[in-house]
Amino acid sequence: MEEMIPFKNLQSREYQAHKKKVHSVAWNCTGTKLASGSVDQTARVWHIESHGHGKVKDIELKGHTDSVDQLCWDPKHADLIATASGDKTVRLWDARSGKCSQQAELSGENINITYKPDGTHIAVGNRDDELTILDVRKFKPIHKRKFNYEVNEIAWNMTGDMFFLTTGNGTVEVLTYPSLRPLDTLMAHTAGCYCIAIDPIGRYFAVGSADSLVSLWDISEMLCVRTFTKLEWPVRTISFNHSGEYIASASEDLFIDIANVQTGRTVHQIPCRAAMNSVEWNPKYNLLAYAGDDKNKYQADEGVFRIFGFESAT
Repeated sequence: MEEMIPFKNLQSREYQAHKKKVHSVAWNCTGTKLASGSVDQTARVWHIESHGHGKVKDIELKGHTDSVDQLCWDPKHADLIATASGDKTVRLWDARSGKCSQQAELSGENINITYKPDGTHIAVGNRDDELTILDVRKFKPIHKRKFNYEVNEIAWNMTGDMFFLTTGNGTVEVLTYPSLRPLDTLMAHTAGCYCIAIDPIGRYFAVGSADSLVSLWDISEMLCVRTFTKLEWPVRTISFNHSGEYIASASEDLFIDIANVQTGRTVHQIPCRAAMNSVEWNPKYNLLAYAGDDKNKYQADEGVFRIFGFESAT
């Protein structure tokens, strides 16, 4: 039974977050905190009330010496967050104190980071198409592999026994985990595959491509079941909502597309003023955080993120 969200009655709130543009937004596992990572070399953690009232408290995570390109929360701990930066470090923070508790020096500029769903390992990808797996407890690399093709985004499946890489060749490489042996190569798109999202129900994964399409894959059959075609620019970022019913996708188009996963039909479009860098649904509520290259009237970075899904005050 599909729950119909009254999208038309919902609105976005804007949060002034950073001095430069926001590259990444991510919710913690309880859906109570949102983190934003920016070109201004900081990350911030925001306490968000699901109904959107109350004063917003935030805490700054300072220490990186280059852009914070991506961040992700510990899937089992609501106050631990990992950040990947162009300064070649990966850092683990306590979101309550804002203190960095662990730091790993890696070999290149880090652009991708993701947690294994059980919280034991972190995978990091860098600009040189090298993958590093970190043991979270020791915060030391336990595996390194350099690929001879462009690796864009990385993800584990929900059970953690498969690992996905989206590549510049238009393929999705599926590896077994932890051996990282090749399991499958999916010819997914006619242009580079940029982003990947795993359906929280565990049925599907979705891939966004430079060909402006989003493809939806049955994870047990490794077959493409449908494509979403509303965007006209390379797809930069995608996310499933908590029930797996909706998928949001964004690009340089001046809207975020929200489609019904089962029918493939667009149910809502959120207008935006710039190319989007990151969209992510809250894991508990139908709140969508998004951030992009917004500029103010002086053509300076606005450094904002927004959250869509708050009921408009009547």
